[in-house]
Amino acid sequence: QVSPRLRTPRLPIWLCSITGRHSVLFGTNSRLLSDWKMERVFHLYFYSGQQEQTTTACLTIDTHSHHWEEGRSEDPSSPGKRRPSVEMAIRTKWAGATVSWNGTDPFF
Repeated sequence: QVSPRLRTPRLPIWLCSITGRHSVLFGTNSRLLSDWKMERVFHLYFYSGQQEQTTTACLTIDTHSHHWEEGRSEDPSSPGKRRPSVEMAIRTKWAGATVSWNGTDPFF
């Protein structure tokens, strides 16, 4: 039998399989699970266990950003417009959100 804590965690946590590799995306704010107002701007941490990743990446998610604030001059298929797989996974939950890597070089 599964413990109630495993069915309803105290903190938001997602186990991800991104490009065939397992990783963890989690938050430290328990209110993110129960209060939709907390979903405006919040932090998520990402850990993949890859050799390239020496520390857990702290990502800032902004769900109320505007797509027109991004540079319009770039071709959507240009390398500057490509997004890391982690960001695309986050957008499956929060469509249109912007993800700031806070100084960490995006990986994946």
